[in-house]
Amino acid sequence: MTDDIAAVRRAYADTVTALAGTADPSLRAAFATIDRGRFCGPPPWWIRQGGGYAEVPAADEALIYRDVLLGLAPDRGINNGQPSLHARMLDAVAPMPGERVAQIGAGTGYYTAILAELVGAAGRVEAWELAPDLAARAAGNLADRSNVVVHAGSGARDVALPPSDIVYVSAGATGPMPAWLDALRPGGRLIFPMTPWRGMGAMLLVTRVAAEPYAARFVCAAGFIPCVGARDTATARRLSAAFDGGGMEEVRSLRRDDRPDATCWASGDGWWLSTAPLD
Repeated sequence: MTDDIAAVRRAYADTVTALAGTADPSLRAAFATIDRGRFCGPPPWWIRQGGGYAEVPAADEALIYRDVLLGLAPDRGINNGQPSLHARMLDAVAPMPGERVAQIGAGTGYYTAILAELVGAAGRVEAWELAPDLAARAAGNLADRSNVVVHAGSGARDVALPPSDIVYVSAGATGPMPAWLDALRPGGRLIFPMTPWRGMGAMLLVTRVAAEPYAARFVCAAGFIPCVGARDTATARRLSAAFDGGGMEEVRSLRRDDRPDATCWASGDGWWLSTAPLD
C-alpha cells in the first residue's frame, strides 16, 4: 500500500466512523486497514448514483474510499453497502476479540473482513452468501483469513447456524428468522434490516439477555435489497403500516409467540415487537 492510499483510507475510516457517531478506535482501524477495492473486483469500479452507476477508473482509486455504494453486480442491483451504515451496525453489535459471528449476506466479503478484524485471530466468522458467484468471490477474497469460513447458500431458511455471539444480516427481512434467534448465545446480538412492503425500514438490534423475551431496539433507518427466504408479503404490508404510523423508537423487546398484547408495535409469524421493556 502506498503512503498516499494509506492516508486516503485513514481519512475514509475517520469519516465513516464519525458519520456513524462512534469513536471506537478498533472500528476505525478496521475500516482503515481493509482494501475495499480488492473486494469490489478489478477496476473500473462502479459507484451507485441515483438510478444508475458511474465508472471509477483505476487512476481514481481514492474515490472508492467515500461513503458510497459500490456495485458488486450492477446488473442485479447488488452493491457493497454504505460504509457509515455498516459502521453504525458494527458499533451497535460491538464485536469483541474472541467472539463468534454468523454473517448473512456476505456479498464478496468486505464487511466479513472487517468483522474478522474486529473479532481477531481468537474469534471466528462464518458467512453465508446465496449468490454462487458472489460466494465464490468472497471465498477467494478471504482465503488468507484463517478465522473465516464462507458458505454458499441461504443463511435464512433450512440452515442451522452455529452458536453465535453476533448474527449480522446484510439483506432486508420482514422479521427475525428462527435460525437467527436460535443461534444467539446468552448475551448474543442480532442485527438485521427490518424492511416493509415499500419505503424505508430500519435496523433492528435484538439482544438475548435471558431465555425470552429479548431486548430489542431500532438503531437507525435503513433500506436493503431483499433477503431471499426471509420475507413474507402479509408481514411486509403490516410493517409498512407500522413504520408509517411511527413510534419505532418506543420498541423495547421482542416476544416469540403469537399472543401480542396492547403493547405490540408490529408482529409476524411467531414473533412480535413490544413497547414494553423486559420484565
